[in-house]
Amino acid sequence: MDIAGATVLLTGVTGGIGGALAARMSERGARLVLTGRRREALEPLAERYGARMVLADLADPDDVARLAGEAVGTDILIANAALPSSGDVLDYTPEQIDRALAVNLRAPVMLARQLAPGMTAAGRGHICFVGSLSGVAATRSSSLYNATKFGLRGFSLAFRQDLHGTGVGVSIVQPGFVRGVGMFANTGSATPGGVRTVSPEQVVKGVARAITRNVAEVNVAPPELRLLTRIASQFPGFAERVQRRAGAGPATDTIVAAQRSSR
Repeated sequence: MDIAGATVLLTGVTGGIGGALAARMSERGARLVLTGRRREALEPLAERYGARMVLADLADPDDVARLAGEAVGTDILIANAALPSSGDVLDYTPEQIDRALAVNLRAPVMLARQLAPGMTAAGRGHICFVGSLSGVAATRSSSLYNATKFGLRGFSLAFRQDLHGTGVGVSIVQPGFVRGVGMFANTGSATPGGVRTVSPEQVVKGVARAITRNVAEVNVAPPELRLLTRIASQFPGFAERVQRRAGAGPATDTIVAAQRSSR
């Protein structure tokens, strides 16, 4: 899918790597539709990139439906918005659980469902989900986040098969720990187990490659983390024991404490 001249709907533009994604898509000649909850954060980005903005809370089903309606004609959907959703699920209220599931899983699925028919009718388009390596391997204090990212990965890979032959591609891009910006960087914590990080630009390049080459799955992380993640996905019991011995608990606790206010 060619990004130049395409209409790109980008969610989660006001947080994490959203700003970097907007910059890259604009540089490549896309017509941007940017969405977020906070007008004061969204307006400057829309002005910077000459984009159309749509205020929407992805935790609200009515807002998601309205956003899809206002984004009719989208050629490329980049579903980037997500909540950290870290910590013991027993510490979550039912409302907080619903919000995490709505933003991280329901909203991207519904936007894909609503926008795909227009793409298939045109015989061209791409849907790119920004997931996480937490959708491949489970880790301590991430049960809710793991659930949403495992679900998003499963949906993406299966929906890709459903749309095969229509001219519409589907990809999922799964970063590890991202430095500089984003939900991990904002905690100020060291990485659990001292694993290496990747830059926002590496993630953005992964998204661009997924779209232009219609790659099913792009994992953006140092080679050793990609390998460990794949091993953990095949041998979860073994991975659980390794994680405990690695002594990642203090760093994980710091991350959870810093992200509590984002639930």
